[in-house]
Amino acid sequence: MTKFIADPTFWEVFPEAQINVLIVKGISNQQKQENDPYLIDLLAKGKEAAKGFLLEETFSQNPVIAEWRGAFSQFKTKKGARSSIEALLKRVSQNREFHPINPLVNIYNSISLEFAVPCGGEDLQKIAGDIHLGQAVGGESFLPLGAEADAPALPGEIIYYDNEGAICRCLNWREAQRTMLTETTQEVIFFMESINSEQAQRANQAMQELKKRVAEYFGVEGNDFVVSVEESQVNS
Repeated sequence: MTKFIADPTFWEVFPEAQINVLIVKGISNQQKQENDPYLIDLLAKGKEAAKGFLLEETFSQNPVIAEWRGAFSQFKTKKGARSSIEALLKRVSQNREFHPINPLVNIYNSISLEFAVPCGGEDLQKIAGDIHLGQAVGGESFLPLGAEADAPALPGEIIYYDNEGAICRCLNWREAQRTMLTETTQEVIFFMESINSEQAQRANQAMQELKKRVAEYFGVEGNDFVVSVEESQVNS
């Protein structure tokens, strides 16, 4: 049984943080039809909703962007690393389209856009041992999406990791090829991070909507958990 454990080193940096977790098993991550209109519509609606979080003319002055940039300044990061929600909102600000990838990714991206929360998922069957969230020792192996060479974690960087290395670097910036969600994924663990109470309120709503959409599309009910400094681990 895989455990998710938020290490003491994570809470040292973000004592007020909250991690929302959703675990879903027994799914088939195949699109029901080519260019599935349901998934395309979810992404389009998410993009439209995301515009409500971009009311300042200067992109960096929007609260969601400013808060996450502040959070990333509190630990060692790779140069240029930004929160995953900033990357999505940047595309919205540039009026770029969101093209379907696979059902699980499309659904969590639609949620991330709609609620302006960072959200990611990993293939549970590809995890080696337990999943931890904490500060890197440094040198943890990591092969980013789209890359061909190892890009090890930096000392003090906040990462998700297992027994084989990092699975997501710089908190929620970029995930590893090794554990990414693909069309063959049957078991998934989703994460949403919050660093303040307002974000946590949105994340709680977002998680319930994610759980609902996954159940509607896959016909499988997931189990959701809230991880805080008082309750730092869950079992899958």
